[in-house]
Amino acid sequence: MFTVEELGQEIAVLAVHLDAATHRLLECIRQFDAEGGWEPQGAVSCAHWLSWRIGLDPATAREKVRVARALGNLPAIDAAFKSGQLSYAKARALTRVATPESEAKLLHAAMYSTGAQLERLCRGYRIAMTVDNVLPPPERSVRRRELPGGMVKLEVILSPDEADLVLGALDRARGLQHKVDEHRIEQPDPKRPSRADGMIALAEGFLAGNTGTGNGGERFQVMLHVDQDPLAPDGALSGTLDDGTRVSAEAIRRVACDCGLVAVGHDNIGATLSIGRRTRSIPPAIRRALLLRDRGCAFPGCTHNRFLHGHHILHWLHGGETSLDNLALLCSHHHHLVHEGGWSVEGTEDGPLCFRAPDGQELPAVPVQEASEDALVFLREWAEDRGLDIGADTNMPLWDGTRLDYDWAVAVLVSESTV
Repeated sequence: MFTVEELGQEIAVLAVHLDAATHRLLECIRQFDAEGGWEPQGAVSCAHWLSWRIGLDPATAREKVRVARALGNLPAIDAAFKSGQLSYAKARALTRVATPESEAKLLHAAMYSTGAQLERLCRGYRIAMTVDNVLPPPERSVRRRELPGGMVKLEVILSPDEADLVLGALDRARGLQHKVDEHRIEQPDPKRPSRADGMIALAEGFLAGNTGTGNGGERFQVMLHVDQDPLAPDGALSGTLDDGTRVSAEAIRRVACDCGLVAVGHDNIGATLSIGRRTRSIPPAIRRALLLRDRGCAFPGCTHNRFLHGHHILHWLHGGETSLDNLALLCSHHHHLVHEGGWSVEGTEDGPLCFRAPDGQELPAVPVQEASEDALVFLREWAEDRGLDIGADTNMPLWDGTRLDYDWAVAVLVSESTV
């Protein structure tokens, strides 16, 4: 039975070992990313690959890649992190603001700060170092957050003119004829629809009348001028589009997976011989069922859930049915990989699809994780092999408990930057 003091010591030692191992992880990620190791496995990016291979959520994976890249340009911070003097949280905070010129003084401040203090210090330094104290505008975005009561909060960041456009549309959607002050917090009025009602009406109206996103009904119609057999081998030029673009048989099959296609036959001198009927768009009812089943791109590790294509596993040009069992949702990137990138997808009896790389290797939906039998022994041996003297106090802050004056600390950092 361990005492409380022994448990605390064990926690501290484990934390330092984990930080040292995290540094090695980031080293591997940086090299793996630089060499494009994620591309042969069909991933959209290194972050997407991390999400699939080691189970990170997309936001955490992107942050790991960002920190890994930044540490490659910050040798002093990288060395302190490698030796266990910095925690991952501190290294992450420093990489948001540090440059090769400023890393020395920021590293010194980090050694005397707790993780929470360093986060606040870095935020203040970032603001102070911005020209004229004006932060660059945040990126336009729409974010969703689940609230404790079951409701959903949508946060939208737009430019002022775009915000006026959206608010005007919301007001018109809820039937208001006068402009509401956009700087005033709207008070609920049971006598008239709210802006929330207007947003719902706006979304319903758009979805009812718009079919261009690839998620509702027929996506588009392709006019194909056929010069050769669409069942020709991959890479053969078998047709032209209306704009004269020559396309391969495989490209035609990809585009025709999920759209209306009109085939126009020509003779050898260019005269039109026949215009076939449109074929073969996925019906809205089947598309809705497909969206409910797959929820997003079916490719292992892919998190895309917008602008998806319905892919025929056995193409309808080869006799495949436009049925739920013969369809899969794919994002544009992976749809290209399956048709023109040498990848293949097969249906299985027990449900999950089987994706194979160009070399025939199956890409599992969930990669096999092989855990060490004794992670603690492994980490200690790893540190000893590298000559690292890691103890419970290695990454302990040198802060003496004095209340930190953040304004003074930021002013000192800024004054040193301008010397």
